[in-house]
Amino acid sequence: MTEKLYDTDAYLATFSATVLDCIPVDGGYDVILDRTAFFPEGGGQYGDTGKLNEISVTDTQIRDGIVSHRTNQPLAVGQTVEGTLHWAERFRRMQNHSGEHIVSGIVHSTFGYDNVGFHLSDEEMTMDYSGELSAEDLLRVEDAANRAVWENRAIRCEYPSAEELETLWYRSKKELTEAVRIVTVEGVDCCACCAPHVKNTGEIGGIYIVDAIKWKGGTRLTVRCGEDAYGEYSLLRSDEKALSALFSAPRGQIFAAAEKLQRDSADLRRQHNLLQKEYALLKLESQPFTEGNLCFSSPCAEADVMRTVANEGIKKCTGCFVCLAGDGEAGYRYVIAAAGNLRAKANQINTALSGRGGGSDTMIQGSFSATEERIREFFKEFNI
Repeated sequence: MTEKLYDTDAYLATFSATVLDCIPVDGGYDVILDRTAFFPEGGGQYGDTGKLNEISVTDTQIRDGIVSHRTNQPLAVGQTVEGTLHWAERFRRMQNHSGEHIVSGIVHSTFGYDNVGFHLSDEEMTMDYSGELSAEDLLRVEDAANRAVWENRAIRCEYPSAEELETLWYRSKKELTEAVRIVTVEGVDCCACCAPHVKNTGEIGGIYIVDAIKWKGGTRLTVRCGEDAYGEYSLLRSDEKALSALFSAPRGQIFAAAEKLQRDSADLRRQHNLLQKEYALLKLESQPFTEGNLCFSSPCAEADVMRTVANEGIKKCTGCFVCLAGDGEAGYRYVIAAAGNLRAKANQINTALSGRGGGSDTMIQGSFSATEERIREFFKEFNI
């Protein structure tokens, strides 16, 4: 068994130990020490990294109580080594994991939902809960979680006796039979956990719920804590400044400015479509009457404009009126109008011209991948 220094002192960043074994494995060596401050992967959290003397430790795992340190160079059995954790990485994980306990404790006490999944990677932290949380619920949780941080509550990690454990309520994702390590966030949460944590909630700095999605009948949250929360804030602040300059709007008025721009854009789009429709109909007026089918190139690809043109265009021919918009690279949108029976012919038309779409007996619409030349040649011979 390896003596787990991380279990009793989460802030121990350097230590000395004796090499008990060095096992060759694919991609390197698994070094076994008599004692270690490196936390092994477990409980949804990655294993610590750092160095043994000057040799890099790229991962830490545990099996049957024995902790292994993955290195790319061997270490001699019996030698004494100095272990150094990648402290910034460890502390970031401590901030996030302690923050997760706060959020999960509040979700459970407020809504009765269990934490049924947890993942803390180098990029993000997610938590899964057994029930659905609304946007209002999440604001309530986030507010309560940050208040717990500001109050700088104590966090204790301890092994209660079997007698104490029987009388203690605590959260746990699975049935535990061995010595149970309990992490208590004063007045907020009590949970079985093997990971290192900060001593006081104030060290977490801040908790930010980034996103929430429905997940297997419950809710999956993406959360940032501590330095990660500050990084998220920095990104939002940068975006806010850029948007403020773009919209010429001060803080607090950016959304209103964006809504106004959206309304103005919609008005301009409607005016543009009206002008496009007028232009298309004027172009159609100059089109001579045709016996048989007529293919017409629309200057506008908007569906409502093409349908209007098609309804007018059917008066310009005795067969099908084919309204096309697009180009040879992106393909062509089509609206086809006729006196009847178009629905029955849609599959034949689409198959011949690598198209897709459908509609009614008098009008079908969709898209073609065929060239304009191929489309026009097809409708020269096509009979409704």
